[in-house]
Parts: sequence; C-alpha cells; structure tokens
Amino acid sequence: MPSSYARTVRGSGPGLLLAHGAGGSVGANYGPVMDALAARHTVVGVDYPGTGGTPRAGRPLELDTLADELTAVADAEGLDRFAVSGYSLGGSVAIRLAARHPERVTALVLTAPFPYADAELRLTAQVWQALCTAGDADTLGRFVLAHALSPAALEALTAPELEVAAQLAGRMAPKGTADHVDLVIRADVRADLAGITVPTLVISPVADRLVPPRLHRATAAGIPGARLTEMPGGHLPFSEHPARWAALLTEALREPVADPVR
Repeated sequence: MPSSYARTVRGSGPGLLLAHGAGGSVGANYGPVMDALAARHTVVGVDYPGTGGTPRAGRPLELDTLADELTAVADAEGLDRFAVSGYSLGGSVAIRLAARHPERVTALVLTAPFPYADAELRLTAQVWQALCTAGDADTLGRFVLAHALSPAALEALTAPELEVAAQLAGRMAPKGTADHVDLVIRADVRADLAGITVPTLVISPVADRLVPPRLHRATAAGIPGARLTEMPGGHLPFSEHPARWAALLTEALREPVADPVR
C-alpha cells in the first residue's frame, strides 16, 4: 500500500534520509540547508502526520511507525543504503531506524537529540502540548519562541519584531503539533544506543533551552564511537545559524567521523 506520508525528494548521489522535529516539517526544518544537502545526495524526507502534506493520524504516533515509513519511502525511491539526519525528535526517529534496519544505515547525524524526555523536558513538553490544544495561538507562540531561540537571538529583536515573531510561531504551528509533542514525552531510545555501530555525529547547539545540551551529550555518550560537536545558537539552527549547520552536516556526511569527543 502506498504511503500516505507526504514526501520530499531532492538531488542525486548517495542516499540521505531526513527526520524532522516536533511541530516542524521537512521544509520548515531542513529547507534552509536543503540545497547544500541535495548538491551531493539524493535527499528523501517525509512529513509526520499532521504537518506538511500529511493528514493528521487517528492514533498516537510511534517511533517505529515513523522510522518504517521513512524507510519505505527510501525503498520507493530506490535507495538500498543511506545516511540519516535527525533533528530533535527526528534524532529519536533516526536512532530507532538504525536500530530496526542496521544493514541499511551508513551514518547518523543527529542535531539537538535526546535519548528520552527527562523531568525538565517532560514538563516543558507537557506545557507545550497543553498550549497546542488550548487554542491560544499567541501564548503558544510566545512559549515556543522563548524556548526555541537563544537569548542572543531574542535580544536581537525589537519589541514589535518579537511580538510579530511570536504571533507567527503560534499561528503557523502545524495541526499535528500536539501529537508530535505527545511522542516527545513518550519517546525513549536509551535501549537502542549501545547497538548503534555506524559513524555518528551529534551536533549540540550550546544555547538550546528546549532540549538541554546535557541530553545531546547523553545521546552521544550512549552511542559507541559517537562524536559530539558544539555550535552556537538555540534549538533552531536552521533559523539562527543555517550556514554553520549546513557546513557541519555536509562535512559529517562527506567524511564520517570516528574518534569520539565528549
């Protein structure tokens, strides 16, 4: 049966699958770096239920389902093996995909990942989820902006610019965001980490206030041989530092790293 998930396919060359974050989409999260990735790879991504062109699901989302849907689209595009780039919740999807289909994955590049929602992230996500269902778009936007952007990025905006940005963030939230955040609360890939054997790079935005950097580090520490590298900015590297993020992604995919840096 054909997948009901909307797909993005760009470029040519070795396969690269994209797993986006909660409340995002392939275009929203990877759009600013897509040209750089597609210059050397056949880039394939799917929008999770309730975002992009994919209808909202009628049941709770599961990591296994998202990982298998992404793999099925790779199959449809003729990709036998591929690297996987996962951002935020997409990091958990990427890890689960590598655990379920280890023979298919050549490398992982994980940005702002978390192995599970610890107490702070769980509480933050619960508030985020409640605001998604409350119907108050402006408050939702202020909450998301305050947690997703770095202090420096917030301070760079004037008060009117900040208000407009918050309104846009709240009103443009995909309909399936609450479902995505529900999966953030439940996702747990700690048992998968030790079995990951492919070259892995974890990119840690040092001013991330949505997914704290300690969770990025915990992800890297759990994967044998994984490397951790830091970059400036908050949880939205595609918004704050797209050129830097693109450079880290393309460098890791061009020449997978092996020596761990903790």
